Amino acid sequence: MADHGNKCYVPGCAGEVSTLHTLPAEQNCQQAWLMFVYNRIPQHFNSKLLVCSAHFTTDSFSNLGQYQAGFARRLTLKKGAVPTILPHASTSLPLRTNDVGCQTDGPAHLENKGVQVTVSSQSVAVGTTSTEMSWATKHPFTSTPLNASRPAKRARVELEEDEEMGNVSSYDPARVTSMPVHKDEKFIVFEKCLLSLFETCPVCTRACNVRPHRRGTFIAVDQMCPHCEFFRQWRSQPVVGSTPVGNLQLSAAIYFSGASFLKMQKVFRAMYLKTHTYDAFRRHARTYLEPAIIHKWKEEQSLQLHYLSQNNNVILGGDMRADSSGHSAKYGSYTMMNLQNNNIIDIQLVQSSEVRGRVHMEKEGLRRSVDLLEESGVKLDCVVTDRHPQIRQFLKHRKINHCYDVWRLVKGLSKKLENISREKECSLLRKWRKSITNHLYWSATSSDSGPEKVAKWTSIINHIQDIHTHPDPVFPRCPHEQRVSKDRSKWFQPGSTALNRLHKVLMNKRVLSDVKKLSPCDQTSPVESFHKVLLQFAPRNVVFPFTGMLCRLYLAAMHFNENAVRPQRTSRAKLLHKLLFPKAKKRGRAVRRVKTQPTFCYAINLMNAVFEEDVRDLHTADSCVSGPVRSG
Repeated sequence: MADHGNKCYVPGCAGEVSTLHTLPAEQNCQQAWLMFVYNRIPQHFNSKLLVCSAHFTTDSFSNLGQYQAGFARRLTLKKGAVPTILPHASTSLPLRTNDVGCQTDGPAHLENKGVQVTVSSQSVAVGTTSTEMSWATKHPFTSTPLNASRPAKRARVELEEDEEMGNVSSYDPARVTSMPVHKDEKFIVFEKCLLSLFETCPVCTRACNVRPHRRGTFIAVDQMCPHCEFFRQWRSQPVVGSTPVGNLQLSAAIYFSGASFLKMQKVFRAMYLKTHTYDAFRRHARTYLEPAIIHKWKEEQSLQLHYLSQNNNVILGGDMRADSSGHSAKYGSYTMMNLQNNNIIDIQLVQSSEVRGRVHMEKEGLRRSVDLLEESGVKLDCVVTDRHPQIRQFLKHRKINHCYDVWRLVKGLSKKLENISREKECSLLRKWRKSITNHLYWSATSSDSGPEKVAKWTSIINHIQDIHTHPDPVFPRCPHEQRVSKDRSKWFQPGSTALNRLHKVLMNKRVLSDVKKLSPCDQTSPVESFHKVLLQFAPRNVVFPFTGMLCRLYLAAMHFNENAVRPQRTSRAKLLHKLLFPKAKKRGRAVRRVKTQPTFCYAINLMNAVFEEDVRDLHTADSCVSGPVRSG
């Protein structure tokens, strides 16, 4: 048996090394493979018989989609797969391709980089031998012929890079034509390497005059031969109307990911990578990106409002976030969240100049959200917010059930208890402070009515004195086991200064009225989590125009809604957790679940909306823009 080496055993086939498959171990499959290769079952055959993927149908592979998308290096055969496609057959396996192409039309409104440049051609060969031509015909992506000398040893890093390039397959013009322009792969090309392709004339092989034109990330190269008058123009990317697609896609990628153009511009300048100007970025945002974001958010919001209008038990949580600390905030964004599935329902952006000041922005944002919900037919069962007096008065006037977030009340009481515990006579409070705040949570979550919450909360005064029976009939005694304590120093003594100070804070009239309205289960902590996500899209210390700020709020909402119910990560069938030491716990620790990585499908959908729908109007939109866009 002849030794085929690392090649396909099928006669007349030169299969790729990366797509070869070995003979299976099953006897029935072995016989089918041997009959396909040899048209008979030989007595002696190579146990490592290799057949390339071109002889299998597309349904024979278990990871074809991952391989075509670039997430797998090798194709995996299904168990029992048998080769059936003969060489030179019409049906072939669709493999990955490198989308390579050039545009031959002239660019519109381009910036000329400078004077005409003449590039020498000393390093370019004039002719090629027949062997080299044959090798170039069979291997269009390989520049070294078979009889060339082997290169010297290279570093491991270079080997790894070459291994990645080994997955590049042949160029498929049909696939490039059918693929949307924004999904084509991009590469960073150095200027000298690019211009070296146009050094010599393809007709007379003499030196040519080369003139590059640039507009942002776009470059066009004019090649003219002064000897035979050959001329051609090459473009680095498609142009629709007068807008290079790469410039628009870069603006869209920066905007949709919540990044900053100015920071990206600094990165580009550090590595001498050309890009368009901030004015061009803002023009792209106003014309294409921001309308697409607003349209996409309105579609998703209308679906959620329609779903809520079919339910009778709707519990929403609301809170405002100002763009800067203090009373000088320009914008205030009020968020309404469905606390049953942690989805953002509505975001209202209020400017301080629209109302009488910053303190009135929260009420105005809530009013706009409630009006929108009522117009959509949503019947609110309860709204959970903080203890803002204007919010309380507004919801009472609109006859909407209002509950308070427990954490808001705990936060206010904790600060007062900490100040009291610093006094010398009240040092015992340090040991009870955590228990008192936990008791407030328990009183709110374990009660069915407002009087029961108040009765459980007021029992804390007796409990810290080692008295576990109470005069209130709603909560007559503590539910824990009765124990006799031998150490009386850990209890508060009746009539002591510490007990009087604590009683004054915990039994305050305002506190008791707020305890009665505490939310039993749903809290606004998911809204606070959304505000942390919002910092990635709209930092507090960055000033945005009104429409830009609104669109970044919508982007943050779409990102949060898409990743609100991420599953927990597992390792070896075990759920993963991590240990944290948050600043708010003051040297305390907390255990958090490790969730899977977030997804960004909303950004892909927005990109498709811009390039597959709005790109048709690029001719009309560009004609309305006065003056060319200059790129520095």
